[in-house]
Amino acid sequence: MKQPRVVITGMGAITPLGNSTQEFWQGLLAGRSGVRRITQFDASRLPCQIAGEIPDFHPEDYMDRKVARRISRCAQIALAAAQEAVRDAGLPDSMPDPERAGVAMGTGFGGIDVIQDNLEVYREKGFERVNPFALPASILNLPAFVISQLFRCLGPSVTITTACATSTQSIGEGVELIRRGVVDLVISGGTEAVVRDIAIAGFSNMRALPVNYNDRPAQASRPFDLDREGFVFSEGTGVFVLERSDHALGRGARIYCEVAGHAASSDGYHVAIPEPEAAGSIRCMRWALRDAGLNPDEIDYINAHGTGTPINDPLETRAIKTVFGEHAFRIPVSSTKSMVGHAMGAAGALEAIACAQTIATGWIHPTINLDQPDPECDLDYVPHQARQAEVNAALSNSFGLGGQNACLVFKRYQD
Repeated sequence: MKQPRVVITGMGAITPLGNSTQEFWQGLLAGRSGVRRITQFDASRLPCQIAGEIPDFHPEDYMDRKVARRISRCAQIALAAAQEAVRDAGLPDSMPDPERAGVAMGTGFGGIDVIQDNLEVYREKGFERVNPFALPASILNLPAFVISQLFRCLGPSVTITTACATSTQSIGEGVELIRRGVVDLVISGGTEAVVRDIAIAGFSNMRALPVNYNDRPAQASRPFDLDREGFVFSEGTGVFVLERSDHALGRGARIYCEVAGHAASSDGYHVAIPEPEAAGSIRCMRWALRDAGLNPDEIDYINAHGTGTPINDPLETRAIKTVFGEHAFRIPVSSTKSMVGHAMGAAGALEAIACAQTIATGWIHPTINLDQPDPECDLDYVPHQARQAEVNAALSNSFGLGGQNACLVFKRYQD
């Protein structure tokens, strides 16, 4: 039996480059950095004092103030992006067939900001002052809940937590819900909002963050560059409306592209260090291509995991060359993280938006700060400036802590 085809009909984003998909995409094409000095807490005692912060988000613009007070920041921005995605898809605020609508969201850290705030309140003022909604506000499936509640999505609600691979895998799970015939559409993506001292301190002690760019934050995220020092921690959310193709066509929806394939794999090696031969990421890319029914030479663009860490960039380059052979040198590859940093559980969703927009608009966003390429990173990373190109199929990589790998394959939709 031929499985249903899954298409993207709506997108929403809240990012360091702006509070809409269009602002995010235009910022990427312009090569603009959203990395800045941290404002959400006093970072002066930390070696890394920069992050990809969302500069101007006001939850009251998207929800009742009482609701905003009872949910975590990652749930707030997810709900805001979901509203944009649903509007973009031309759907009403309440799903027309609630039991045929599902949610597949992901987050790496969830609401640990709420736990941290209330732990400080408890220690300073006693248990009576702790927010009674502190624990419900911190659960990892809260973003999925608030989305399902607002839009009346009464089908399955799935939450994925696989570190940096989270939202790429969430979108894949959303695709599977539709392929299995469980639902007609899924609101899917990922969210992260924990620019906090504990996160910056922990990753600083792992020596994973850049420390010599506090006075020039826009230059700190340097994927594939010889002077890269590490990834820039960031926040954000990307949300999609995924839909069965005939369902979308039946209601006259605009289609950005098709999600043709996905895959996930595990390194089974180390919690923070990739497998030295990149075997897990190689398997994942090959499986995703197989699921999409495409040959390697049919891929026109790759959105790299591209973190800017000393280990990841040459290893990902090697993996791409292993999977794509000589064709690897002809494929444009770019890193969204060069401009918005690493939004962890939301990173894959933001990069999926970049892939969908590339197919829809014919533009590939650049990798900025690539001033002196690492000799071990010898592919075409689209340095500095956006490039016009016809892209019919794109692959997006996400490789994360815990040896988690996930890939998505997108292609131009044709009847």
